[in-house]
Amino acid sequence: MASAQVTGSTVDRVGAAGPAERRGRARDWAEIQERMLVPLYLDVYRRLEVGAATSLLGVGCRSGLSLLLAEGRGAQVAGVEWDEELRELAAARGLQVAPGGSITRSAHPVPRAAHSLVTVFEQSPTPALVAWSAQRTLPGGLLVVADRGPAERCGSTAVLEVAHRHAPADVGDAPAPGGLESLLSAAGLRPSASGRVACPFAYPGLDSAVRGLLATGLFDGAEQRAGAALVAKELEEALHPFLQPDGSVRMVDEFRWAAGVRPEGASCG
Repeated sequence: MASAQVTGSTVDRVGAAGPAERRGRARDWAEIQERMLVPLYLDVYRRLEVGAATSLLGVGCRSGLSLLLAEGRGAQVAGVEWDEELRELAAARGLQVAPGGSITRSAHPVPRAAHSLVTVFEQSPTPALVAWSAQRTLPGGLLVVADRGPAERCGSTAVLEVAHRHAPADVGDAPAPGGLESLLSAAGLRPSASGRVACPFAYPGLDSAVRGLLATGLFDGAEQRAGAALVAKELEEALHPFLQPDGSVRMVDEFRWAAGVRPEGASCG
């Protein structure tokens, strides 16, 4: 599970959940859930040799851990995030993260016009979000998109059934083979690299696991339709197979990513 509703982008996530549903979720993301995706971030940065020569823009960067990791490798970093509470947490980490605005507009929300690397670590990014992000990639630069892997390679598949039951339109399947590359090609980019990485989701207990998973935004639609109490109860039940003898919770998801190059002199989107 990544950081947005499976069928949409950060824009959809923020629009789907009102203030009451999102209250406290930003901090739960930053304190519990965000670290689960560190293997994905590090694999991308290692494979693409992110370093001092990299200017990186994180689209949908949430509270900014992915930016901090790139900054630790010497990169110049900036972010775009639609959720105000997440932006505040990123700012508290000393990061420059701007509001996202509308993905239908071409105006760039951060001072630098384009970047050598743009990342969209959103689960199932929409074609519109990918095209918007491609416009912020320098000619010869790279855009990275990511998604959860096949259902049989993800422990969270059983947990996501809670969202499927109550809001089936909000949760789709993992992309078919080549799906991420097709998104990049449709945005005018040339697919150039890809990878897959296991991300262990480990929590000290059931309460922490439920809070972390709810912070992903994947269950917002289910909460709106069935109520927060019922969704939390069903999440606890779905997590019982992943309980360890010491009371902790552990499951492993596979994530896939693909990178595309913006051709020199090409107009993307």
